[in-house]
Amino acid sequence: MYTATTRHITVSVTPSYLPDQSEPDENRWVFAYRIEIENGSRETVQLRSRYWHITDAHGHVEEVQGPGVVGEEPILSPGDSFTYTSGCPLGTPSGIMRGRFRMQGVDGTYFEVEVPAFSLDVPSDRPRTLN
Repeated sequence: MYTATTRHITVSVTPSYLPDQSEPDENRWVFAYRIEIENGSRETVQLRSRYWHITDAHGHVEEVQGPGVVGEEPILSPGDSFTYTSGCPLGTPSGIMRGRFRMQGVDGTYFEVEVPAFSLDVPSDRPRTLN
């Protein structure tokens, strides 16, 4: 799990490989990621938009942005959390994602919350050798 906290809002990410949706012979690997957002602040906030910076193993970068997450703009009161799962296809068997959520406080001000960089990797079938 990968975790980052900004202004008492913690974002945790758990990535996983989806072999049943991947087609390695077609250079397509699909990954899921589960995100939990916990509001440890004293104010109610609403997630308004997301930004993703996705880099594959060849250094190709794709940027994705848009309103909310999975069609929602969740409101989190102090102590609340919101969890969702989404996915990302890559043209290589590994990559890195990082991003941010744009949040809005009840007073109307906007601020950014970091999503930690996380690794997308196909699990290795090779046994590890420790020396």
